[in-house]
Amino acid sequence: MVRAVLLAVVWISAMGLAILAVSADSISEKARKLHFSSIVVDTHDDTTQRFLDGKFDLGHRSATGSIDIPRMREGNLGAIFFSIWMPSKITGPEAVDRALIQIDAVREQVRKHSNDLILATTAAEIRDAHKQGKIAALLGVEGGHMINSDLGVLRSYAALGVRYMTLTHSGNDEWADSSTDKAVHNGLTDFGKEVVREMNRLGIMVDISHVSDKTFYDALETSKAPLIASHSSCRAICDVPRNMTDQMMNDLAAKGGVVQINYHVGFLSQEFRDAEKADPELNKAISAEVMKRCANNEGCQLIEGDRITREYVEQGKLPRVEFSKIIEHIDHAVKVAGVDHVGLGSDFDGANMPYGMEDATKLPKITEALLQKGYSEGDVKKILGENTLRVMAEVERASRELNAGK
Repeated sequence: MVRAVLLAVVWISAMGLAILAVSADSISEKARKLHFSSIVVDTHDDTTQRFLDGKFDLGHRSATGSIDIPRMREGNLGAIFFSIWMPSKITGPEAVDRALIQIDAVREQVRKHSNDLILATTAAEIRDAHKQGKIAALLGVEGGHMINSDLGVLRSYAALGVRYMTLTHSGNDEWADSSTDKAVHNGLTDFGKEVVREMNRLGIMVDISHVSDKTFYDALETSKAPLIASHSSCRAICDVPRNMTDQMMNDLAAKGGVVQINYHVGFLSQEFRDAEKADPELNKAISAEVMKRCANNEGCQLIEGDRITREYVEQGKLPRVEFSKIIEHIDHAVKVAGVDHVGLGSDFDGANMPYGMEDATKLPKITEALLQKGYSEGDVKKILGENTLRVMAEVERASRELNAGK
């Protein structure tokens, strides 16, 4: 009898451990080892906006948003591109001033948390950070309107550490058409092509997320280095202008580029997209509630937008989107462009995340899901970060050659 009771206790204890393992996102030991031995690179995060009011400290675990140092550590996010962003309507000297403030804010977070973070500008520096057990912090300017049509400003950004620039944001700038605005330039203007060539010379990656299809092809033709799509997904799965067609991904890959998959539910799920389009008042209501809670605090607006959208999902007003849609987009992009041309560009802290990918702690689930789909460990490492590191190195090499007159 005693033996039976003891066996029952052992069985119950074992079941408890099994339940705990399942609740911890069901990550296998194989996936855990692979994930935590990899360099995980995220090419697009909007956490910068949270730095601006001086209240958010990246070093403390936050109850809101997706990114902070403790959660990056927990999810092994090894390199993060902090986005320098403002709406396209902000132009001229004001846009430059605000961009410089944001660049300084990122650099200040690195200074404050030098035990955990290191500012990186090259693929080699990301690898060195990994060896030191530190997180590489990088800078990406999200929108060409922030150079005020001045190559000197672009050069200043490069000197401060900026390593990619998205040619447009949601509106056209003075020299390039956006995917979500009425075309006025027929792609890139002559000056826009000069911008691309100067980015090549400076070693700044040309980012074609947000641009019109014609701007994409003009940039692809002009650039001497591979391009990236720092936070775009697949138009064949979710038909939005921000996503890339299969042909675009194929052509990007043919010149060595990488598409980094975006986690925003509105770019992942056609069902979610259709629900938004079917009831335009929903987005108006969400925007009104965001402004009520946040006023003009853009960092707050980005976080609350995600929170309020989830409230609408829980109320049944919008469809629920699971993180498995990220895997569906990754897998589709691999089948179209090849496994050497796909990476991760989450849009954390700047978009509505799917269930199961709420923050950086959930990143090992991507590794687990890809292994379950039959991806080799080497190919998973490529998607997690090696592809982005490779394209960075190629952009750096092109820069050296151009500056040497080759």
